Amino acid sequence: MEVRYASHYEDVKHYDTTKLRKHFLIENLFTPGKLYMVYSHVDRIIVAGAVPTDKPLYLEASKELGSNYFLERREMGIINIGGTGIVNLDGERYELNNSDGLYVGMGIKEVSFESLDANNPAKFYINSATAHKSYPTVKIGLSEANKVKAGTDEECNKRTINQYVHPAVCQSCQLVMGMTILEPGSIWNTMPCHTHDRRMEVYLYFNMDEDNVVFHFMGTPNETRHIVVKNEQAVISPSWSIHSGVGTKNYTFIWGMVGENQTFTDMDEIPTKDLR
Repeated sequence: MEVRYASHYEDVKHYDTTKLRKHFLIENLFTPGKLYMVYSHVDRIIVAGAVPTDKPLYLEASKELGSNYFLERREMGIINIGGTGIVNLDGERYELNNSDGLYVGMGIKEVSFESLDANNPAKFYINSATAHKSYPTVKIGLSEANKVKAGTDEECNKRTINQYVHPAVCQSCQLVMGMTILEPGSIWNTMPCHTHDRRMEVYLYFNMDEDNVVFHFMGTPNETRHIVVKNEQAVISPSWSIHSGVGTKNYTFIWGMVGENQTFTDMDEIPTKDLR
C-alpha cells in the first residue's frame, strides 16, 4: 500500500509539475493480476484498483490500518469499469458487469475479487473510508443510480451525474460515490467550479483513448494549477482545492467523497471571473 501525506495549500503553490504529480496523481491503478492501493492522509481515504486475471485477489489488512481485517473499521464503494467480475464478501458472491457498483459496509471479514474472463478482466475501482456503523451491502447498477442532468451543449459540459453511494440510493457512514458521463461534444466538468471544505474528493478519469487527456485543475481559487491526466488515472483533491477538468474529447469520471457530511449540494461556488 502506497501512503500519501496531506499537503498545505501554502506549500502546494510552490510545487512544480513533477511534485504536483507525485503528491496528487495516481497513475498505475489498474495492473493485470494486481491489487494496488493508495492510502491518503486527506480524510484517510483509500483509493484502489483490482484487476484479477487467472486467480482471485484478496483485500486484506495491513500495518497502515492497524486492524485485524480491512473492513473492521471501514466501509467501501466499488464500481467495475472492466469486464464482468465477481466480488466475494464472506462467501456471498456479487456479479458486477461493466458500470455496476457495490456498497460494502463495515464488518465484512473476507473480501476477494475475480474475473469471469481473464482475457477481458474486471477492473474494480474502490474507494474506502473510515466507518462507525455497519450498513447493509447494496448492489447498484447504472440504471439504479440516482440521476442528475447537468450542463448544456453551449457550455460544452452536458453530462449525467449518476449517484451510486448516496443517501438517495443507500445508506453509508460518510462515503459518497458516483459516476459522471459526459455527452459527445462536451469536455468540461464542474465549471463553474467550487470547493467544499467539509469534504475531500478523488476523481478517476477513464473512457479515453491514448490520444486524449484531461487537464485537471486544482489549487486554491487564486492559485490554480493543472495536472495532465491520462486514461484510468486518478487525482486526489484536498478540501481546500478546486477540482475541475477539461478534456481533449468527452470522457467519464468516477468521483468519491469523504468528510464531515454527505450533502452533495454543500459547495462553496467560485465565480469563474474570480479564478486566478
